[in-house]
Parts: sequence; C-alpha cells; structure tokens
Amino acid sequence: MRTVLVSDGTLQALATVRISIPGSLVADVARVARIERAIVDGVAALPGVDGAAFASEVAMEGIPPNWDAVLVDRTAYGAAEIPPLRIFQSISPGLFETIGARLVAGRDFTWTDLVERRPAVIVSENFAREVFGSPSAAVGRRIRAAGPSSAWREIVGVAQDVYENGVQEPAPAIVYWPAYGDSPYRPTPSVLRTATFVIRSPRAGTESFAKDLPQAVWSIDANLAFASMRTMREIYDRSMARTTFTLVMLAIAGAMALALGIVGIYGVISYAVAQRTREIGIRVALGAQRRELTRMFVRSGLLLAAIGVPIGLAASAGSAGVTRVMASLLFRVAAIDPLTYLVVPLLVVAAAAIASYVPAKRASALDPVEALKIE
Repeated sequence: MRTVLVSDGTLQALATVRISIPGSLVADVARVARIERAIVDGVAALPGVDGAAFASEVAMEGIPPNWDAVLVDRTAYGAAEIPPLRIFQSISPGLFETIGARLVAGRDFTWTDLVERRPAVIVSENFAREVFGSPSAAVGRRIRAAGPSSAWREIVGVAQDVYENGVQEPAPAIVYWPAYGDSPYRPTPSVLRTATFVIRSPRAGTESFAKDLPQAVWSIDANLAFASMRTMREIYDRSMARTTFTLVMLAIAGAMALALGIVGIYGVISYAVAQRTREIGIRVALGAQRRELTRMFVRSGLLLAAIGVPIGLAASAGSAGVTRVMASLLFRVAAIDPLTYLVVPLLVVAAAAIASYVPAKRASALDPVEALKIE
C-alpha cells in the first residue's frame, strides 16, 4: 500500500483555484453542474493542460473537511452504537487521474453517473481495508450516510490513500461522493457550489498561466469569482511550515552539540599534549618517530570517543518518549533509524580523530631542544 502526497514529484505541476457559484447567481442546481463541467472542459482545452477536475477541497489545503458517520449494508448496529466518523468529500470525475492518485480497485465516477444521479460512491483504500478487509472486497458493497433519509449507494471504486492532513499525519479513511446528484442525506438533487479546481500543467505557477486560467473561466460565466490561486507546491510548503521550522531548530541544536563535542575533545587532547611536551621532546631526542607520537595521541582521542559513543547510544535507545515525539515530526523515517545510529557515531569518531590529530601533529613537530626547555 502506497500513500501519495497528491502525486509525488508533481506538486509544482498542479495549480489550484477556488471557484464559487452561489445560489444568488445561479439557483438551479443542474445548471450549476453544467457550468462546473464547462469550466473543466474549458480549462482542459488550454495549451499545455494535461487534465482538470474539482473537489470540495484538496489535500493539505487547510479547509476543514466534512465529517459524518457511515453505515455499512449488512452490518448490525446497536441502538446506542455510533458508527465511526469519516471524512466526506465531493469530487468530479477525473480527479484522481489529475492529481496522480490511482484507483486500486473498481472505476472512477463518470459524467453520466452525475447527470443521471446514479447512487455511486468511491472510498479510500484505508476505508476499504478497515471495513471490508481489502479494496477488491469493497467494490459492489453498499454504504450510506447516517441520516434517516439517506439512500444506500454502491461502492464503484477504491482510490489510493492521500495525505489529507499533511505528510506528518497518517492518511485518513475518506468517502468520496459525486459532486452532483442526490444528496447523501435525502433523495433531492444536490450540487457542490464552492469547489477547488485542480489543473495539471507544466505551466502551473507561471505568469502566463495565471492570466489564461481566469479568461478560460470567465468565458463560461463572467460573474464567477476567483480565490486562492496557488500551486500544490505552495500548499504543501505552507502545510509543512511548522514542521520545517521545528526540524531546522533541531538541526541547529544538533550541529551545536556536535561542535561543542569536537571543541571539548580538542581541548582535552590539547591540554594533555601541553602537559606532556617535555616528554615528547625527550622521546624525539631519544629517536622516537614523530609519526608514532602523533598516532599515540590520536589513539587517546579515539579511546575517549569509543567510551562515549556506546554511552550515548544507550541513552538514545532508552529515551522512548523522545523518539515518539520525533516520530511525529518525521516523514517516511522511523523514529529509531538504523542508518542514523550508524552514521552519527561514525561522525563523532571522525571528529574525535581530527580533533586529536591537529594538536598532536603540532606538538610532535616541535624542536626537541625547545620542547625540553618548556616547564
């Protein structure tokens, strides 16, 4: 099972814009549906556009989603039992293809489904696995909203999971209703009047595209208003701003800790060398090799690192509370990462070797006569 951001690696190629068709502008819901489809077709016809669709909101956009209980056909519920709440989204046909999320089972909505108000619904992969055991088992089953007048709808497709609330949180279970058709709560026509349109194009985010997109929409209806024209890269970066700031601060703190460790090792070795300067002079006068003297002090520094690294690893492995906090800040990285536990000790050992080598090399290069004069 693989979860997508929206579509990995294509955030910059997706443009989004909020468009609203209020009842004061267009009262008839069927006409609203026709206008929205015309917008999709008009935008898709722009040069360089590879696809267009719309939804009540897109992942990480920051718009609070709708939540409600979902009932499953052939499932008994107690009188006091409340079915689990799910995120509700209304979408147009082609949304998953546009954002790059594949259908793992079944099919997508079609415009015929919407026009004929067919009782169809799509669920996310997490929902299908949780409720039915597998995506394939979900297709053909029926669910409905918890309202007393809601009708049963057949699951026609299962969509790949999407990081709805950002990459720092698990992908939720989502129920996707058609953007036009019977309301999930009553057998009356309902339409999505305020939607986020998603357009896939390599021109997304460019000045020329920002001019062409409104013109394509206004050619359908000049009274439509735009809001929040952004790329998915901008939406993603904004959703990650707090996490990014936290990680930058932690990186700075970690770098400072490493620097202080290097300075400490350097200071200890330098002091040890200074205390043994006369000894070094005597050894050199008696024929000791300067290279061997350097190695002797480097070994002393590595011995300190060899003692400190296991202590640090043990303390890190034992701080389970800290690793749980870090897990909430990491994306696709385990809280206890073997590679990190291997690389960091190697960096510490390398730093200790360098910090030991410099003062040892300087001391062994002293003239023996000068070294013997030092008290």
